[in-house]
Amino acid sequence: MVKSRRRAPQPEQDVLAAVDLGSNSFHMVVARFAHGQLTVIDRLREMVRLASGLDKRDRLTDASQARALVTLRQFGERLRDMQAGRVRVVATNTLRRAKSTGRFLQRAAKALGHPVEIISGIEEARLVYLGASHNLPRVDGPQLVVDIGGGSTEIIAGRSLEPSAMESLAMGCVSLSEGCFPGGQLSAKNFAKARLQVRLELEPVRSQFRKVEPAQVAGTSGSIRAAHAVLTALNRAPQGITVDGLEYLISEMVSAGRVSNLSLPELSNDRADVFAGGVAILVEVMRALALDRMTIADGALREGILYDMIGRLTDEDARVRTVRAMAARYQVDRAQAERVEATALNLCAQARESWELADDQQLLLAWAARLHELGLDIAHAHYHRHGAYVLENADMPGFPREEQQVLARLVLAHRRKVERAAFATLPALWQRPALRLAILLRLAVLVHRSRTGGATPELKLRVQGRTLRLQVSAAWLLSNPLTLADLERERDFLEEADYKLSIQRRMTL
Repeated sequence: MVKSRRRAPQPEQDVLAAVDLGSNSFHMVVARFAHGQLTVIDRLREMVRLASGLDKRDRLTDASQARALVTLRQFGERLRDMQAGRVRVVATNTLRRAKSTGRFLQRAAKALGHPVEIISGIEEARLVYLGASHNLPRVDGPQLVVDIGGGSTEIIAGRSLEPSAMESLAMGCVSLSEGCFPGGQLSAKNFAKARLQVRLELEPVRSQFRKVEPAQVAGTSGSIRAAHAVLTALNRAPQGITVDGLEYLISEMVSAGRVSNLSLPELSNDRADVFAGGVAILVEVMRALALDRMTIADGALREGILYDMIGRLTDEDARVRTVRAMAARYQVDRAQAERVEATALNLCAQARESWELADDQQLLLAWAARLHELGLDIAHAHYHRHGAYVLENADMPGFPREEQQVLARLVLAHRRKVERAAFATLPALWQRPALRLAILLRLAVLVHRSRTGGATPELKLRVQGRTLRLQVSAAWLLSNPLTLADLERERDFLEEADYKLSIQRRMTL
C-alpha cells in the first residue's frame, strides 16, 4: 500500500489557527506548536447570533450575513497579521441547517482567506471531546463531556483522549431561548415547556450514557461557562455545577420575570438573552444522566480543531482511522483495495502536474480506492451505488461534509457509466478535479479486474486537458483479454463524459 506523505511539524514555523463559526458566537484561536506543546498566542470572539438569522425557510437573512461577514473580515485580517501557516475553518449547526448558502460561503472564504468546512454533528462532538480531553486532568476511568452551543448540544463519553460514544442533539441555547422564551419572558410555564422539550430530545440517547458512571464530568463553551461563573459568584458552586445550583438559578430567573430584569452577577448582557435556554438544557442533561457535579474544561471545539490539525501533520489523522474502520466493518477485500490504491496513486503521480492535482485530492483518491468495494457487503448488484450512499450519509469522524461528498462521488463513479450530474452538485472548486480523480480510479479498477496478486503491468499515462494516452504492455494485454475489452469499453464511457482515452500497446516495457 502506498502511504500518504506526512511530516513532523516544524516548531519554529508551525503557527496554527482554528476558526469556529458557531450558531451563537464566532471564535478564532491562534497557537504555536513547538516541542510537542500548543501555546495560544491570540484569541478572538464575537457574538454573531447566526442562528437568529434563519428565516422560516431556513435561509440566512441579508442582515445576518452582513453581521457575519464583518466579523470574518476582522478574523481574516488577524490571520494575515499572525502569518498562520495552517488554518481550518469549521461551521456547525446553523450552517448545517441553512439552505442556499453557496454564495455566502464563497464570500466568507474570501473574507477569511480560507475555505469553510461544514461539519456534521458527530464530527463536532469528536472535535469538542478532543479539545476538552487535552485540557482535563487525567483520570483512571471513563469521562463525560457536554457542550451546549447556540444550535446544538453535544454529549460525548470516552476514556483519556479517545471518545467511545458521541451524540449531537438539535437543541441549543439560541434555538431553545427563541422557541420557549418569546420576548424574553421567564415564566415558570415557559421553563416547564423548555425542559419538557429537552427531556424529549434526551430520551433516545440517555441510556447509552448511563451505562458507566463517569470518573469525571466536564462542560465546555459559553452557556456552561456562564452558568458556572454566575453560580460561583453566588457561592453556589464550591466544587462545580450541581442540579441544586441550576434549580436555584431557574427560580431566580422566574422571579425576575423577564430577561431585561435579570441582575445575576457575572452574567454579561450579550449572554443574558440566551441564558435561560442554556440553563434549561444543562439542568435536564444533568438530571437525565444522573450527574452529581460538573467541572469546566478549558478546551472545546476550537482547541479540538488545533489538535486535529497536529494529528494530520503527524501520523494520527482521524480520517485514516475512519477509513480503516469502515473497511473492516464492511469486510472490504484488503488485498484488492491495496492493489487498486497503488495503481491509482501511480497514475495520479503521472497526471498530477498536468491536471494540477493537490495533496488533499490525492489523499481522497487513495481513500476512495480503499473503500471502492464497500457496497459489496450490502449487495453485489449496483454495489457502487450502495457504497456511495453509505459514504454520503455515514458518520465519518475527521471528514468535513465536502470531503465526504467527494469520496462518495468517486466510489459512485468507479464503474459503469460516468454520471457527470453527480459531480455537478459538488462545490465548484471540486467539480473538475473530482471527475479526474474518478477517471484515474476507474482505470486502476479495470487493470485489477482479475483480482489476482500477479504482476501489474507498467502503465505509462500522459494527460493533456481532456485527453488521456495510456500505454500498456502488448504482451500483458494479450494475456488479459477481458481487461483489454474493459479498457476499450472505457473509451466509450469516458467519451460520454467528454474525455478522450486512447490505449497504446507497447511491445517492450
